[in-house]
Amino acid sequence: MDVQIITIGDELLIGQVVDTNSAWMGQELGKAGFQVIRRTTVGDVEKEILEAIDAAMNRVQIVLLTGGLGPTKDDITQKTLCRYFDSGLHFSEEVYENILNLFAKSGRTINGLTRNQATVPDKCTVIQNKAGTAPCTWFEKDGKILVSMPGVPYEMKWLMTNEVIPRLKKRFRQDMFIRHKTVWVSGYTESMLAMQLSGFEEQLPSFVKLAYLPQPGLIRLRLSAYGSNEQESEQAITEQNEKLHKLIAGHILAEEDKTIEEQTGEALLAGNLTMGTAESCTGGRIAGMLTSIPGSSRYFVGSIVSYSNDVKRHVLGVSHEDLSRYGAVSQAVVEQMSLGAMRVLGCDCAVSTSGIAGPDGGTPEKPVGTVWIAAAYRGKVVSECHHFTGIREMNVVRASNMALLLLLELIRKA
Repeated sequence: MDVQIITIGDELLIGQVVDTNSAWMGQELGKAGFQVIRRTTVGDVEKEILEAIDAAMNRVQIVLLTGGLGPTKDDITQKTLCRYFDSGLHFSEEVYENILNLFAKSGRTINGLTRNQATVPDKCTVIQNKAGTAPCTWFEKDGKILVSMPGVPYEMKWLMTNEVIPRLKKRFRQDMFIRHKTVWVSGYTESMLAMQLSGFEEQLPSFVKLAYLPQPGLIRLRLSAYGSNEQESEQAITEQNEKLHKLIAGHILAEEDKTIEEQTGEALLAGNLTMGTAESCTGGRIAGMLTSIPGSSRYFVGSIVSYSNDVKRHVLGVSHEDLSRYGAVSQAVVEQMSLGAMRVLGCDCAVSTSGIAGPDGGTPEKPVGTVWIAAAYRGKVVSECHHFTGIREMNVVRASNMALLLLLELIRKA
């Protein structure tokens, strides 16, 4: 049950749009027991699409396409599929009815271009798209399946979840049971962790793999079992996860594949706590991480981006004397920033950052990459100084992650 994903669109090739579709599809297909062996991106060029489809159909059993199904002239996927499968087109009253219903709900008036989306290939099974106007089409050839879906993420996700994956599971006998287990680890660099786990990796069963997925300041370890039956995969994951815990005890941050901001949010909810941020070098990035999570308003109250010393003094109440004596990038200042955020925002806990992200601004005493972070919780404050060595963007990401990690550890130890 090998799968290849093909994403279509010039916007993907030039970087104007980031391909999040194939990442999400890979995760969901893996959960369902399908293995994605290749991902390909091509532009809105018929020749390139045809070559990609032909290569994929000769390589795997299932080909999944997203993109190029809109009403405009650059959306050529459907016509290209007709050419590949030697198919004509016809107007589908069923698809048109679905489009009319969608427009009626939103109060919009249908136009000629949108009406054309009800024209579908003859040699396909049409799957109604309840989340959008472009239908999903299912083709079969020589025992292989190709499914074409819209590139709009929420439409693709609705179709994959409600139609495509259920149909694929019915169609194909499951001869491989894939199970994944992700563990978040802190306190190691990737190379240090790999050395620690070298013996463990060598003794893994042949059908179990260990992957390192590093992030700035954190590492995800993913155990994957590709067993011949469900019990074999589950048992292997359980046994190897237990061994892994013994080897890195005290460094496991989380047992689920959840980001540091998701973990922080869960800890805040569990303790019925609220938090805020006081950010200098991270410029509001930590607040952005936290508010990207639906429902974060239950625990996140706000942020003060204190980029200037005036804001640090007049809003957060940082001592003028400490700013003059120690500088903005210092333990004294960053700790006062956290406590000041708690006071001004009226929250239970806060994190703060102050540093030199680069590329300029460093001194011999405080080179680029020097960052102080602090976390305060119900009056208690802890702080750390880090010396990062990456580029500006990487330094900001690392500082943001380490600030949330510091707060998470503070809450969990309380």
